Amino acid sequence: MLLVYLALGGLLGTLARYGLGLWVYSWAGSWLPWGTLAANLLGSLLLGFAIHATEAMAISPEIRGLITVGFCGAFTTFSALSYETVALLQEGEWWRASLYAFGSLGLGLTAVAGGLSLAEFALRT
Repeated sequence: MLLVYLALGGLLGTLARYGLGLWVYSWAGSWLPWGTLAANLLGSLLLGFAIHATEAMAISPEIRGLITVGFCGAFTTFSALSYETVALLQEGEWWRASLYAFGSLGLGLTAVAGGLSLAEFALRT
């Protein structure tokens, strides 16, 4: 049954990531891969929150897997971030590639920490 939950989470995460990307690129443009950055930051925040919340609330392994591995795993796009960084480097855009790669990592780490703190505050645990 766990595999069904993982697959459902993956489906939902994929669709949410695609929709977010379309929305972000429609207003932010393509100077940087903003859609991927947004998905990674939001996904990191959600993952941090979900890990803490599902532990604090004793959520079933199936629901925890649906949210963390399924949804967040499909929603965040580190492989796309890696490819887009290499593509910028191949275009000779060293400054933009560095800004994107290091900004994504630093902000992603901050978002995970923020999600953990947000869950701790919201759940008072």
